[in-house]
Amino acid sequence: MFEAVIFDWDGTLADTMPVIVLSFQKVLQEIGCRVSDEFLVKRIGIGARNIFKEALKSNGITFNEKTIDTLLRKKTRIHAELSGSVNLFDGAVELLDSLRFKVKLALATMSNREVIDKLLVEKKLENYFDFVTTVDEVKNPKPNPEAFLKCALKLNVPPEKCVVVEDSIFGVRAAKKANMKCIAVPSGAYSKEDLMKERPNLIVNSLNERRRILDYVLGGASMP
Repeated sequence: MFEAVIFDWDGTLADTMPVIVLSFQKVLQEIGCRVSDEFLVKRIGIGARNIFKEALKSNGITFNEKTIDTLLRKKTRIHAELSGSVNLFDGAVELLDSLRFKVKLALATMSNREVIDKLLVEKKLENYFDFVTTVDEVKNPKPNPEAFLKCALKLNVPPEKCVVVEDSIFGVRAAKKANMKCIAVPSGAYSKEDLMKERPNLIVNSLNERRRILDYVLGGASMP
């Protein structure tokens, strides 16, 4: 039996892709930077700062860190304003309910602190997690394992006793680098085939496959 489960947020627990893409596009269009929605979707998970840098580079637009800081502030404001349209995936709350009090729960997201705190309150999930870390508190976004290792440290759980639940190839790679097990769910930007190539320990079609997830995490413990 594992001692902790670390969840990703965007595309894993919550269907945030439309809001994220729209918030990026609104900011990029203001400066005449054109990228496709797919360009953005395939990069969600590496952190907004890196996404902005890659978008500007692809358009041949010169920038410095101050430029990126300004874009990030605008994007965070727009993202927070649009958060009301974000929905949790089917099965998300039920899975969290089944896991809480049995294992420690953490959230490791590449969203900004302002955005995630607002969403957790709106979705009444602020008391579910023992620890939450965002892109604002790490130096290296996924696929670097820093966020996951920080969660393990704060939870006082060895990495090998942690399971990560992720929807992106970057998240799966980060989990493996952290020496953690990983459950992948193709509910975000990546298909089941894309995720299988990263060799996660378990792939489920959705969070509604609660029995399979609980059997893996709890070693066959019965569901409530």
